[in-house]
Amino acid sequence: MRIALFATCIVDAMYPEVARDTVTILERLGHEVVFPERQACCGQMHVNSGDFAGAVPVVEGHVRAFEDGPDWDVICAPSGSCAASAGHQQPMIARRAGDDDLANRAEDLASRTYELSQLLTDVLGITDAGEQLGSYFPHAVTYHPSCHGMRILRLGDRQRDLLSTVQDIDLRELPQADQCCGFGGTFSMKNSEVSTAMLADKAENIVMTGASLCTGGDASCLMHIGGGLSRTGARSPRGEVGTVHLARILASTREKPLLPPRSEPLLSGGSLR
Repeated sequence: MRIALFATCIVDAMYPEVARDTVTILERLGHEVVFPERQACCGQMHVNSGDFAGAVPVVEGHVRAFEDGPDWDVICAPSGSCAASAGHQQPMIARRAGDDDLANRAEDLASRTYELSQLLTDVLGITDAGEQLGSYFPHAVTYHPSCHGMRILRLGDRQRDLLSTVQDIDLRELPQADQCCGFGGTFSMKNSEVSTAMLADKAENIVMTGASLCTGGDASCLMHIGGGLSRTGARSPRGEVGTVHLARILASTREKPLLPPRSEPLLSGGSLR
């Protein structure tokens, strides 16, 4: 299968290793990964801020990037929120602007766009990460499901089920896991006090698990959580608590382990381009 990587802005700019690990996972399964180089923002931040008119050219740019790029069978994004935006927001924005052609093209792309765990389980038939991917991660980890993944994509337990099958992982249940971490894109800037209070609750619950790492499928949530944990100097019985993206855990093997476990850096060596 030929899979187009939708890297997303935050991964491209701040966590390129997450995109590289996504490619590693898919190539390990024998698939070809292509990268449409004209891709940029999906428009989610514009929509969430109420700038519907400003989102239209962004949506058109996203659609054109994947239409005009190399041929592909499906699109994969290591981000629940961006995959959700492609399906939930982009067609809506185009129709509000009276552009039915763009809306139909966006819907076609969205029908073939998958978040990473969605693609692995629903399309590629991965049910055991340790057995089928060679995933190995001998660390205590807790899991935060993102709001968009749960409520728009309806991922259910896909991410958690994959994590539970990673070799030697110590997966800890997160209290009140379904509560938002407080990021919400522009929400965290426009409502900073509320966002900070929500983050404090999330960080406290993470520390309560005794895990050394919190994982999830959205880099934006993990950036927010990781920043909060770092600022408060949060520690578990195992030491400092950090964050790591799901893709990094799935790509880690006995031969090439992800070491040392730590928070994803805010700046990690440049973008994918």
